[in-house]
Amino acid sequence: MGSMTVPVEFTDPINAKILAVSEDRVQGFQRDPLGEISRLSDVELSVVIERIQAMLRAGNIRRVRQTLLATNLAQGALVAWQVPEAKLNSAFDWMFQQDPFSGHVVTRSTDAATPGSNYKLWTTLKVPQGYSIAKHCEFLCARTGAEKFVLLPAKKLFALGVGHVRRRGMEPGSKADVPAEVTEVTTTTLNDLEWRILEAMKREFELDEIVPNIWATRAKEAGVPLQTFLEVAEDLNRRKVIGRFSTFLEHVKPHTDGERVTRFNALFHWAVPPGRELEAGREVGRHHIMTHAYWREGGSEFRNVNIMGVAHGTDKQLVLAHKAAIDAHLKSCGIEVSYTNVFWGGRSEIKPSEISPFAYREWCRSLGLNPETMRGSASVAL
Repeated sequence: MGSMTVPVEFTDPINAKILAVSEDRVQGFQRDPLGEISRLSDVELSVVIERIQAMLRAGNIRRVRQTLLATNLAQGALVAWQVPEAKLNSAFDWMFQQDPFSGHVVTRSTDAATPGSNYKLWTTLKVPQGYSIAKHCEFLCARTGAEKFVLLPAKKLFALGVGHVRRRGMEPGSKADVPAEVTEVTTTTLNDLEWRILEAMKREFELDEIVPNIWATRAKEAGVPLQTFLEVAEDLNRRKVIGRFSTFLEHVKPHTDGERVTRFNALFHWAVPPGRELEAGREVGRHHIMTHAYWREGGSEFRNVNIMGVAHGTDKQLVLAHKAAIDAHLKSCGIEVSYTNVFWGGRSEIKPSEISPFAYREWCRSLGLNPETMRGSASVAL
């Protein structure tokens, strides 16, 4: 079948079967991730490769990559930014285009003026070990005109998996039989060989790299035999450093056929009693609609919310129905919610956050910034 006739729409039945697996079900490091997608989707390997290549070429898949549990490799946080309205778009552009350590960059708004609604720019940020995330944010404020920022690091994770295709048409209240597992936020130190292999592993795959023996060229890139690459990768997986092998759909902009995977991106906030964060987070995280769920302390700026999560959908009222079902479930569990809110996503761009200490030092120097001033308590040299 010629490349021009291969279906690239996510609604195509075969593509939907592939994407239902390839978005977020290939967990950890796999020696043969494309083969695993083929096995779990019950689609022939040659067809899996052909379809992923075609969707990537068309832009409907925006990237294919091995993800990492970056919270275990770098200091990270969700960051809420207070930016003057006149500078909001330029600050958005700078963080997306010029800061490789800022991943998701999203404008958010609430349906009414509420605590925290003056924070209209939200980003995820990872700063390599040994450097200060607060200093990094101070530098970004100086560069973008942001007036204030609030760091919201994750204390625990309860859900992390996108899977937009398999969530389409999901009924409000759909949930797992048991509460979500808790993922600890820890720090893992790597040696130079492990960093070299990790950097080769996490780079996005180009079209011609989507082949059955997918790791062979990455082993060469890292300068090690394939067997060494695989063994180190599997050790990193055991050490909870590896996330999932994933095809990332373009879920914000329209696809080539005009369809959108999602239209609404909602950041939910809940304030639950201190001491019940783990229980509440596990109950929120068990709901299938949640792509992310975390314990994050919002502080007084956000009325002391402590459970946050993200859900997507094509209909705003349906997204709100999902949240209402979660609210009702928390109540049925005897978990009091003293405050809750929804921050709706607007303009949005997504890229993987860089986490390499080598890349961080190079980035600092490219901006005329001494990387050593980003360590410890030294003031930032702007």
